[in-house]
Amino acid sequence: MTTTVPRKESGLLLLFVGLMLSMLLAALNQMILSTALPTIVGELNGVDQMLWVITAYILAATIVMPIYGKLGDLIGRKSLLLFAIAIFMAGSIVGGLAPNMEWLIAGRAVQGLGGGGLMILSQAIIADVVPARERGKYMGAMGGVFAFASVAGPLLGGWFTEGPGWRWMFWINMPLGVLAIVVVLFFLHLPARERVHPHVDIAGMVLLAIATTSLVLVGTWGGTEYPWLSAPILGLFALAVVTGLMFVAVERRAKEPILPISLFRERNFVLTTSGGLLIGVTMFGAIGYLPTYLQMVTGASATNAGLLMIPMMGALILTSTGSGILVSKTGRYKWMPIVGSLGVAVALLLLSTISPTTPVWMICVYIAIMGAGLGLSMQILVLIVQNTFPNRVVGTATASNNYFRQIGATLGSAVVGSLFTARVGELLLERLPAGGAALEGGANSLTPELVSALPAALQSPIIQSYNDALTPLFLYMAPLGVIAAVLLAFVHEKALSTVIERDTKVERDAGLPPEPVEQLSR
Repeated sequence: MTTTVPRKESGLLLLFVGLMLSMLLAALNQMILSTALPTIVGELNGVDQMLWVITAYILAATIVMPIYGKLGDLIGRKSLLLFAIAIFMAGSIVGGLAPNMEWLIAGRAVQGLGGGGLMILSQAIIADVVPARERGKYMGAMGGVFAFASVAGPLLGGWFTEGPGWRWMFWINMPLGVLAIVVVLFFLHLPARERVHPHVDIAGMVLLAIATTSLVLVGTWGGTEYPWLSAPILGLFALAVVTGLMFVAVERRAKEPILPISLFRERNFVLTTSGGLLIGVTMFGAIGYLPTYLQMVTGASATNAGLLMIPMMGALILTSTGSGILVSKTGRYKWMPIVGSLGVAVALLLLSTISPTTPVWMICVYIAIMGAGLGLSMQILVLIVQNTFPNRVVGTATASNNYFRQIGATLGSAVVGSLFTARVGELLLERLPAGGAALEGGANSLTPELVSALPAALQSPIIQSYNDALTPLFLYMAPLGVIAAVLLAFVHEKALSTVIERDTKVERDAGLPPEPVEQLSR
């Protein structure tokens, strides 16, 4: 049986503020430590463990996304969101008090266990309280949170490091977390669920965790810690493939699978998930190394390089919120991610043409075009996924979509980073006198400050090497945006639901409903 539940207006705005705070906590902590890492690892004597400060958070968050999504569908999302906020705050305390790198990495992992839930549950709860037709404006604003965090994170990290100290990057989460908990407690009112004994897919969770860990480590270590064709990388890749196949076999038999294979029978889910993965590769592959380029090639300081990314943030927020409002008014949405993906492709093509003589304002224009494309794409894809399935599996579907996008983002950042650093090293050896032996500390010790102080004879080949190493990668990624646009052109534009459909028989298997989804979306 399916019941129709009208939207409740009272407290919706305050609830939305609380959900945005939850997402901000998770999004900021993916970026905030980037500018502070040199200081942190210096104080804690752990340069050789620097990679794990970032990887621990990303890995933990990626693994738990599908778990939170499924459990939210089974037992309800309010208690899970409170749990995720509490876990995130606990990890922040561990990180803030960390006496050494081991404790810091452990704190970051615990933060990730909570952060993955904050991102998924916030998006799914919007589907619990707002009909799909009106959800666009809320999802658009959530997309703006990620844009804000991508620029504000590094800037805040630098400010805390130079001011009250890097540990305040963890302590600031305490008042924000408490505020989010208060809002959720008092303003999140979801319909009561039937009391059932959920069948938790333990085997699926374990296999997914192993496969995800192996795949993320391949992307993180490949080309940096180990050569791509080395035994550790090939072994991790083989482990990811084997456990992935075992996971599929287990999910086919599980009573309530953590990532139902039935999701992939829906064309819109497959197309939007594939498109989102490709866009995730281009997004993180590009913005992850643009600040480095701006510092080394244009001579911008670390802070100014972050500020130069503001055009992308501004354009992303504008198109993300604007597209959401437009969807709510018109009910049309299919064209947006198609245009957005093509916009990302155009931006990458333009970025592939930049050189040391390109005016900085022109680079900012190209970055803004990418932000506009991303704003038209990311949150609308989540909305399409949520509109494809009934409410009782919307958390699982949302989490699965975000899971694959996160995998794409991780691999994109890692592969681009590996190719970029390898090519820079080769070009510096070719172009610098005696391979850079004249430089104090060698070519590997180059910093923006050192490069700006060098004579022109040494400065020019270094700047040109950084340019020639990165810009071709933009060109290589541009076709991914075109492929995403082609895939999304086959999305079926189903009418956005104007009511919230709730299936009261939650004991049914967590898969697609036997009745046509279109009947649930009208």
